[in-house]
Amino acid sequence: MYSTGFSSVCSICSDAAGVAGNIFAFALFVSPMPTFRRIIRNKSTEQFSGLPYIYALLNCLICLWYGTPVVSPDIILVFTVNSIGAVFQLIYIIIFTFYASKEKKTKMIWLLLAVFGAFAVIIFVSLRLHDPRTRQMFVGFLSCASLVSMFASPLFIIVGSLKQDPRLILYILAWNLVIRTKSVEYMPFYLSLATFVMSLSFFAYGLLKYDPFISVPNGIGTILGMVQLALYTYYSNLSRGSSEDPLLVSVA
Repeated sequence: MYSTGFSSVCSICSDAAGVAGNIFAFALFVSPMPTFRRIIRNKSTEQFSGLPYIYALLNCLICLWYGTPVVSPDIILVFTVNSIGAVFQLIYIIIFTFYASKEKKTKMIWLLLAVFGAFAVIIFVSLRLHDPRTRQMFVGFLSCASLVSMFASPLFIIVGSLKQDPRLILYILAWNLVIRTKSVEYMPFYLSLATFVMSLSFFAYGLLKYDPFISVPNGIGTILGMVQLALYTYYSNLSRGSSEDPLLVSVA
């Protein structure tokens, strides 16, 4: 009876953590909207890059496949959050492609086709693995690898200028921008907080579900979220202190 009661409590706590993760992930999914309002208003993608949305779509597709019952039973909240994320990323990609230059448009279309092609191959190969445990491990490792790739992708597309989309890449390299500029201008506090709480929620969800493919990457995300918040506190205090300095300094 004790074991049954403990299992029920764990089940309730894991569901609560998963729902919280979905809610805070939604805040991250809508964060690029100001950028796309600007793109629609100016009818141009300007200097923005479409690659982060491509990487994010691929990651969401792989992770939502991992969350399906045919791969991993009883983690439907992983499926829901990544399904919503995939829809958002696809909408962003369509808008970006529509307003992009001819060269960018062609590149985005080919990249989008490559993403769907890769996803189709993953589905086909995983369904050919008749052992459920092997299938789960195959897709699980791919989901972790895609998440790491998404974290690393801005390193290849940020070219030393802040003309890229700081809202989209915030949850990946916000700490780098803050250190480099010594300003919290490019790391909105509430978005950093949402990133931390979302990662913490899915870290707890993975632990309670005994699923390392969920807990490990989100544990790393939790640590990075803590670093972001610590940097925000440090540099906001630094900026406040700097603002108290005299505006004019005499030079001998």
